[in-house]
Amino acid sequence: MASKNNKLDVAAQQRAREQAEVEQAFQKGITTLRDLIAPSSIEIHAAYFRLGTKYGKTLYVYAYPRQIYTGWLSSIINIDEVLDVSMFFYPVESEVVLKNLRKKVTQMQATIAINEEKGRTRDPGLEAALNDAEELRDEIQVGSERFFRYGLYITMYADSLDELSFIQHKIETIFGQQLVFSKVASSQQEQGLNSTSPQMTDQLQIRRNMNTGAISTSFPFTSADLSQEKGILYGINMHNNGLIIFDRFTLENANMVVFAKSGSGKSFTVKLEAIRSMMMGTDVLIVDPENEYQKLSDAVGGSYLRLSLNSDVRVNPFDLPHVVDSSEADDALRANLVTLHGLLRLMLGGATLQASGQTNVTAMTPAEEADLDQALIDTYARAGITSDPLTHTSPPPTMVDLYDTLVHMEGNGPALAQRLRKYTSGTFAGIFSQQSNIDIDNQMVIFNIRDLEDELRPVAMYIVLSHIWNVVRSHLKKRMLIVDEAWQLMKYEDSANFLFSLAKRARKYYLGVTTISQDVEDFMASKMGRAIVANSSMQLLLKQSPSAVDVLADVFKLTDEERKRLSNFPVGQGLFFAGANHVHIQVVASRTEHQLVTTSPVQMLQQQEEARMQAEAQKRAEQDQQKAAGGAGQQAGG
Repeated sequence: MASKNNKLDVAAQQRAREQAEVEQAFQKGITTLRDLIAPSSIEIHAAYFRLGTKYGKTLYVYAYPRQIYTGWLSSIINIDEVLDVSMFFYPVESEVVLKNLRKKVTQMQATIAINEEKGRTRDPGLEAALNDAEELRDEIQVGSERFFRYGLYITMYADSLDELSFIQHKIETIFGQQLVFSKVASSQQEQGLNSTSPQMTDQLQIRRNMNTGAISTSFPFTSADLSQEKGILYGINMHNNGLIIFDRFTLENANMVVFAKSGSGKSFTVKLEAIRSMMMGTDVLIVDPENEYQKLSDAVGGSYLRLSLNSDVRVNPFDLPHVVDSSEADDALRANLVTLHGLLRLMLGGATLQASGQTNVTAMTPAEEADLDQALIDTYARAGITSDPLTHTSPPPTMVDLYDTLVHMEGNGPALAQRLRKYTSGTFAGIFSQQSNIDIDNQMVIFNIRDLEDELRPVAMYIVLSHIWNVVRSHLKKRMLIVDEAWQLMKYEDSANFLFSLAKRARKYYLGVTTISQDVEDFMASKMGRAIVANSSMQLLLKQSPSAVDVLADVFKLTDEERKRLSNFPVGQGLFFAGANHVHIQVVASRTEHQLVTTSPVQMLQQQEEARMQAEAQKRAEQDQQKAAGGAGQQAGG
């Protein structure tokens, strides 16, 4: 009987071993998370380690200055290198610290007393240490400070040992400038790697005593990464993966310039900022020369005004603002006269072409400008409008009224009237020669000028901006004005001057002007173009053509590394400047935002196909439902 039981036990053990072997073989065939994230190989050396093809090295900080200031670690966190930074905090009981401080204070006091008795020279370091210890003891005693043991480790990565040594030298230099001293974890690189990996293990155990105030200065998110408590999300800071949350109206002015080559994401970025700003209560006004903003306008219920010779939209350049500032009420007419002078020089061919440096042969002479000035004053006077602000509520004159005034004038009036006639009764009649019939009392208003002839586009942009400026001055409100393809205005001296004047005075009326251009050379070749950049506190440089990189590098004082990256950025990445700070930004959008603001033809066709398929599926579902309802009715009738 016993022999039979023993045989059964042996057989059971054999089956258990076989099952365990099968289970072990099965587990070896399963890919675990550890297998997916583990490097292909690891080599540990005394002064460095190698993970796959990457080299790495761990440093630890062992000494700090007597006083350390907030943000001292931001230069390390924002450095454009691959780093892992770990901090370990170990709280110490206050009773233990107070007991040790009493002993230490007593020892230092005794040492100072002995030195005085023996007539030795005083030790300033010892006296400073005594003052610090007594101050810390008092603060811990009343509970305003706590005591910690603090460890700081940094692991850096590079593609070669030479690059690794260069990064080490860079980090040690930054630390040394602040009297913070570090060392390589010699013969402890494996422990250093484990201490800086997300395992919550401090295997180096190199710590320094610190109180609450000193430790708080090492808070890792105090870097100058353009993050604020209020504002909108612009993108991700590629230096530290932090969020760039910013309010442009907190700067000295809210103006912004965007430079990028076609297809690099400039319209995508600007539209994303516009829709997010609307959620913060900002009104958005857009001059759209390429019909890129209609989809966004339809989604938010905006006003989309299409300017063309066939549309019924009319804008009268003679409109006067109802000025908010009473001190400017007397100058409202005079300011509009100056604006009209620039407009008419543009319409009559009197502008100087900035790109070629040539002057139009039909430029107005001083005598013609003098006659035009008198004609403008007379035209307003015939409508009952004078320099008296009380008369500014009368219906303004139109371009037709100016034409009539010029025709009946002596001197150069009739000749100027002939040049103006195409805008009053000729090919371009109607659009700018009648009373305004638009209302921009909406949170988003878009002026589309795509269908206008090329000759009319600069004139239309000038008149639209003038009309917007009058509305902005009439009613103070938080607004953002987007001028797309601004290089078309910069080609002409008068329109460039007007855009610069608008950008310079926008802050007073709570307006932020966003100027967008893909033709960087033409824009920056103008003196006014550079002035507009100088009067913009925010700049966004996306991917540029090689010919534009040198121009922008000179204007924005870019480093060699930034210059090299500027022509190689992928779509949606660039340099974001705000005040004195600038970061490498990645513009991100949610799926819904992306569908609203994308201008990629491939993605738009894909969206149309998805919408068509959804509509067909819905239609089939409705037909099936109708058939099912009809079948149920027949059964009930039967």
